Amino acid sequence: MTELTAAVAPDAEAFLANLRRDGTPKRVHNMELFLDGEIKQALCERFDITAGLRADDARYNEKREIAIQRFLGYDYVHVGLPIAMPTKHVMASDTAALARADGRAFMEEHHGPITTWEEFEAYPWPDPAKASTETFEWYERNLPDDMCLVGNANAHYCEWLCWLMGYESLCYALHDQRDLVEAIHEKIHGVVLATMRRMHGFTRIKAVWGSDDMGFKTQTLISPDDTRRFVLAGHKIAAEMAHAEGWLYLVHACGNLREIMTDLIDDVKIDAKHSFEDTIESVIDAKGAYGDRCALIGGIDVDFLCRADETAIRRRVRKTLDACMPGGGYCLGSGNSVANYVPVSNYLAMIDEGRRYV
Repeated sequence: MTELTAAVAPDAEAFLANLRRDGTPKRVHNMELFLDGEIKQALCERFDITAGLRADDARYNEKREIAIQRFLGYDYVHVGLPIAMPTKHVMASDTAALARADGRAFMEEHHGPITTWEEFEAYPWPDPAKASTETFEWYERNLPDDMCLVGNANAHYCEWLCWLMGYESLCYALHDQRDLVEAIHEKIHGVVLATMRRMHGFTRIKAVWGSDDMGFKTQTLISPDDTRRFVLAGHKIAAEMAHAEGWLYLVHACGNLREIMTDLIDDVKIDAKHSFEDTIESVIDAKGAYGDRCALIGGIDVDFLCRADETAIRRRVRKTLDACMPGGGYCLGSGNSVANYVPVSNYLAMIDEGRRYV
């Protein structure tokens, strides 16, 4: 299995300067939306990352997360509020090498938990104002000085509409029950605003994720106009709140977003775009198209990362860095996330080639 050739010391200030496009960074900075728990566990077991930590420690999870992020060379730790919004799932067996024993869950696309006004009224809407901030408070006191926090804005505007109604039901409701769609949107927006307010005052937060898949291979999930109304308008307010705190607003969004990229950059004013698929747009092409107006994160396509050999991965990483590093505004990472079906050795090859890059 691939080894990591050299240690990388976190440098949150350089990481943030890179995202702000303040010039070509001295080294490659890495960023992911997340690593699946199975990947983290495999890395901990292989490299003994949690040596010295006690599993019965009340803050074991936070200490483990810091240890994993530092070992892998990330400059930050993710943090979010414990907020639950029940959805419907269908289950399938997990065929990944690091399979989940209870299978893989997929969102129910036909009928979600809210398709009528009665279901809307009965839904257990969360109140972020009552959510615990204990994890934020612990990180505020204990996160190493060379790292920062990246918060979760819970800004899943498009995703929650699809998940709560079911994508099929949402498409019909945009025509037949538009008032219900409006009402669900307002509830979602309230959760986002409350989440943003709840993170106010935590000085170690330097950026927030607005994670919200908005499209599929050929277009946005709903029409561009409806996307602007029900999705981008909310992200704009969340971004304004983030910028008022001095935070960067990072958007993860899968899908073909060509018709709304100008809106995301010039109206929402995102600071960085994440999620790139080879079948839609390479991160190298994105760098040429709009890399002078927002930072870019990831872009090593997940399908490629699963199927390619180490030589091909290293070659692609170097080609990507050659194109995207100049001027700053690029963080190396997968095109989406490090799922449990990504071979750990391939993920490590991507990370390691970034460390070797000069």
